[in-house]
Amino acid sequence: MAETTSASVSSPTAGDSNWRENKLWKGTFAVAGIMLTLVTYGVLQEKIMRVPYGVNKDYFKYSLFLVFCNRITTSAVSAGALLASKKALDPVAPIYKYCLVSVSNILTTSCQYEALKYVSFPVQTLAKCAKMIPVMVWGTAIMQNRYRETDYLLALVVTLGCSVFILYPAGTDISPYGRGRENTVWGVLLMLGYLGCDGFTSTFQDKMFKGYNMEIHNQIFYTTLSSCILSLTGLIIQGHLLPAVEFVYIHKDCFFDIALLSTVATASQFFISYTIRTFGALTFATIMTTRQLVSILLSCVWFAHPLSWQQWIGAVIVFGAIYAKSFLRKAPEKTTSVEHVQNGNGNSNNLENP
Repeated sequence: MAETTSASVSSPTAGDSNWRENKLWKGTFAVAGIMLTLVTYGVLQEKIMRVPYGVNKDYFKYSLFLVFCNRITTSAVSAGALLASKKALDPVAPIYKYCLVSVSNILTTSCQYEALKYVSFPVQTLAKCAKMIPVMVWGTAIMQNRYRETDYLLALVVTLGCSVFILYPAGTDISPYGRGRENTVWGVLLMLGYLGCDGFTSTFQDKMFKGYNMEIHNQIFYTTLSSCILSLTGLIIQGHLLPAVEFVYIHKDCFFDIALLSTVATASQFFISYTIRTFGALTFATIMTTRQLVSILLSCVWFAHPLSWQQWIGAVIVFGAIYAKSFLRKAPEKTTSVEHVQNGNGNSNNLENP
């Protein structure tokens, strides 16, 4: 009897140890995957839009072409995922709803790339933290969501930190496209456009998920397919398709950068989905916040962006508020909170705008 009792006591301990070790490896895999893909995405994004190519120092100016390349890659992968899982490719929602998400997503991504001509990547990345406010506004208008007072307070603090970071740049950080400091009115307007469109995109996608029995790859496929058609149409109308193709043909290193950008953007979606499914949205939010911090620091070192002391204060305010929210939150709960706002509702927004 004593031996039986001893065995029964030791068995759960061994199982516990295996479970922890398994969880540790899964956590390492998730963090490494997100960090590697999205930090690489951020570096490539800034390199393509702000660093000249070739001996003539030519700048790549066709942001809609980047949208097209990203979307066609993601569309192909999501179609493959649907076929591999033997799920139907038929649209679940009316096509116009996919197109509406697609239009707002194209505007979001175009503003994101265009803004890099006027603001540095650190400014752009930190400004993304302020998307809580537009998502809360759209969430109230479209979904009739109600948010807690602490969520509004956090949004206010994060917006304050972002404002400090944007309004007090180091005087030596000059945009290659602008004549003055990088915090030009046009750059700030592009970031406001990004935040507004991004907030609408994530909120409307969330509404589609809740309104229809929709697989995530189904929405990604039709949204990105619509984005491919619309961005290609936009390139043709603007007369930018052939110049963009000619540019990447002449500058082979730019072609490699764009191909790698589209690849890591698509690959990141696997790690995002895996992390949310395995560890939940709260862990994902903390990893993404850390990723943003690492991206900013890496960009400052790699592209020699100086930060003023006011910007350091703004960054501390933003990341301090976000981390405080993550660590002080008691238990995961299915309520509308700023964590959903932070992640673009924890679903599809991350699948299209890393």
